[in-house]
Parts: sequence; structure tokens; C-alpha cells
Amino acid sequence: MSERIPAQIIETIDPSKPIRLTPSQAGGPIHTRSFTGFYRNLRLYGAGLLFLIFFGTAWLDWDGRQAVLWNLAEHRYYIFGATFWPQDFILLSALLIIAAFGLFTITVVAGRVWCGYTCPQSVWTWVFMWAEKITEGERHQRVKLDAAPWSLNKLLRRSAKHSIWLGVSLLTAVTFIGYFTPIRDVAGDLLRLQLDGGTLVWVLFFMAATYLNAGWLREKVCVHMCPYSRFQSAMFDDDTLLVAYDAKRGEGRGPRKKDSDHKTEGLGDCIDCQVCVQVCPTGIDIRDGLQIDCISCGACIDACDSVMDKMGYARGLVGYHSERQLQGSKTQRMRPRLVGYAIALLLMLAAFVWALNARSMLSIDSAKDRSMFRENQLGQIENTYLLKVINKTQQPQQYALALLDSPGLRLDAPQQLQLNPGEILDVPVTVVLEDQQAKTSAMPVHFAIHNLADSREQAQTRSTFLSPRGR
Repeated sequence: MSERIPAQIIETIDPSKPIRLTPSQAGGPIHTRSFTGFYRNLRLYGAGLLFLIFFGTAWLDWDGRQAVLWNLAEHRYYIFGATFWPQDFILLSALLIIAAFGLFTITVVAGRVWCGYTCPQSVWTWVFMWAEKITEGERHQRVKLDAAPWSLNKLLRRSAKHSIWLGVSLLTAVTFIGYFTPIRDVAGDLLRLQLDGGTLVWVLFFMAATYLNAGWLREKVCVHMCPYSRFQSAMFDDDTLLVAYDAKRGEGRGPRKKDSDHKTEGLGDCIDCQVCVQVCPTGIDIRDGLQIDCISCGACIDACDSVMDKMGYARGLVGYHSERQLQGSKTQRMRPRLVGYAIALLLMLAAFVWALNARSMLSIDSAKDRSMFRENQLGQIENTYLLKVINKTQQPQQYALALLDSPGLRLDAPQQLQLNPGEILDVPVTVVLEDQQAKTSAMPVHFAIHNLADSREQAQTRSTFLSPRGR
């Protein structure tokens, strides 16, 4: 009880220097300012490519069918020339793991660049912001419009904005569903107003999700809902490139005349113009340091570089810097963690490609009849089975059935099986015990099937042959 509580002197707020709250701190809507620059163009080109892939791929055809189609009803998944089945879902799991590991590797190199450039939430948000700009004007005009009372002008502008939002949301929903149901059927039924109830529910669901996420929630999804923002910092190191403000160069910040010698006035290169805050889609001030809200989109870099150009200062006051670089050292491009991630990623990719090429395009499963066994006219014991054969290729194939490692047993089955592309065929077969007595009451039986055109393509399944002991 004799120990004293440590005290700390806290500086009071200077009333001559009012606190400026960023839009995210104030809790109000974020109205971003228009800007141009290298990273904006990079993001536009990347987003344009992603839009072209997403909206265009669904309309491509391949051998008389939709090129990319996850047909849930028929349990067939087409990706151009390849057909996947539920048995191949382990490959999908492996692909998701590889994608996640690739994201971790990119994060070690350059932070949350995935979020800023290619994440669907960010890409669609930028599109919705563009719709705001062309309907409601620039940032200062939108701020005034928010504060203005309702009028015909405000109603028309808001209606135009939300119409574009809803149109983009509807197009997104129809395209997304078009990867699971033939998109031409969905689009045709929608234009004829003949969508079935189930499809209509899903269209409305994904339309509402797009409209709410990109139109209303926006940065709240990145900050509060996305788990990636929570654990990203665990993958950073001192050499990770992050959007950062060079405080040594920029402080003290403050306004000045363009041709003045700001160094003699004790000022840094930052003129405290707030443009970096006004262009930020999450409404943060990058000068406050690394924040969970930053999505590394580079908008503040473009904005700051444009201001530096006007002032005649060097670019890079805000840029992709590492902690080591900001401390005056050189960024190490190759380090053990990054090399380890890269090697592991390459090994997983190689294993995935091998598994993809080695997967069997033929499948067989067996199901024994409920009856234990039966006796035929010759007094022999028989068991019946139902074999399910799947032709996973996109060409018609001929197959032959046989028994493997099953001495004393004879297979009564069709000599050849003709299967169309992607066909699933149920084949009832009988296995006969030719020996007078079975060694055991339960013997293993192995069914094998092979392609008559290529004997290397084969599949096997096993079951059990039952007989009365000691017969």
C-alpha cells in the first residue's frame, strides 16, 4: 500500500489550434475528391481488366455450352475444356489454400495492395463513387447537396445516382448467378419478366448485397467486417512496403507561399492542405501513421504528389515506404520470411498442377444389393451390385468391366459400356462364386474398369462378397 501510483503530465489543448477530425473520426459520410495520378490509372486499368473478365467470361461458349458454368443441379462444373465433379472438390480446396497463401505473400511484400486494387468491395465502391461524381458533382458540390433542403434538383440528382447504383447492382447479380445457371436463360427470362421464383430471390439478394455494400456500407466493410484487416499486421515486417507519410521530411507542417524558403521558417514539406484526407476512400489521415483503416490504394500518394509538383518539391512525401526506409536505412528486398513464403507457394502450385493433370477422368463406385446372397439354378452363390460409372471427359467413351484379385469369382456384366460425355451410368452386375466352398463368409471383391481406347485410364472400387460359411 506504500507504493505510489505513477503520475504523468498531460499537455492541455491549445484553443488557438482547433482539432481537425477526419471524416472517419467524425462518423459522417465520406465524400472523396477527384484526383489523377499513376496509382489511380493503375487501379483503373486493373479494375477494367477485372470487370472485363467477370462480365465477359460468363458469355463465352465452349463446344456448344457455356465456357464457365458451375451446374449445381447436375453436379458438373465446367471451366473451359475441363469438367469437374464433386469428387474433385479437394482440388478446389487446394486452390483456395494456394490463393490465401498467395495473398499472405503479397501482404509481406506490399501490405494491403489486394484491398486497394483488386478486392471486389473496393472495385465496386470506386464505381459507385464515380456514379456519385457524374450525378451529384465534385466533392464540394456533394457536401452542399447533403446539407441543402430537398428540392427538385436534389431529387433528380439523387434519383439518377441511385438508378445507376441499382443498374450496376442488377447487372452484377445477373452475371454472378449466370456462373451457376446458364446466363442466357437468366437474362432472357429477366427481359421477358418470366424469372422463376427461386432465381428471382437470388437475383434480388445479390442485387441488394451489391447495392448496400458498395453504396452505403463502403469503408465500414473494410474496417469492421473484413477479417483480413484484423490480422494483416501480423504479416508485416520492417521491410514491407506500406503507404506511409515521411514525418522527418514533412514536419512541421503548415501553409506557406510557393516561392518562400520554408526551411528557414522551420517548416517541413507538408503544407497541411488536407488533400490526402479528402481523396481517401476510408476517410483517414495518413499522416497519423499506420492505421487499420488504410487499404493501401495509393490515392493519398497521387494527391500528395500533385501538390508537391505544384509547390516545386520532390515527390514521395507520401508513398510506398518501409519502416526501415523511413528510419534512414535501405529496404531489404529479399529476406528469409519472403523467400520461405515464395518457396512454399511455388511448391503448392507445382503440386496443384500435378494433381490436376493426374486426376482420373473415369470414376466407378459400387453399392451392394440389400440381400445377403442368393443361390442360382446351378447351386452357385451369387451377390448382386449396382455400379455407378462416370465419364468425366467431354467426349464419348467405351469402357470394359473386370474383376481384379478375386480368385474363384466370376463377373456377369455387359462386355462393353458406351458412355456419352459427362454421362453417369448405373450398371447392375452379378458376381458368382464358382468354387463349391467359400474360404470365408466375407471375401473382398475388386471391380475395375478401363478405357478401351487407352488402357492406362482406369479406375477401381472394392466391395464384399458374402456366402454361407463352409458351403
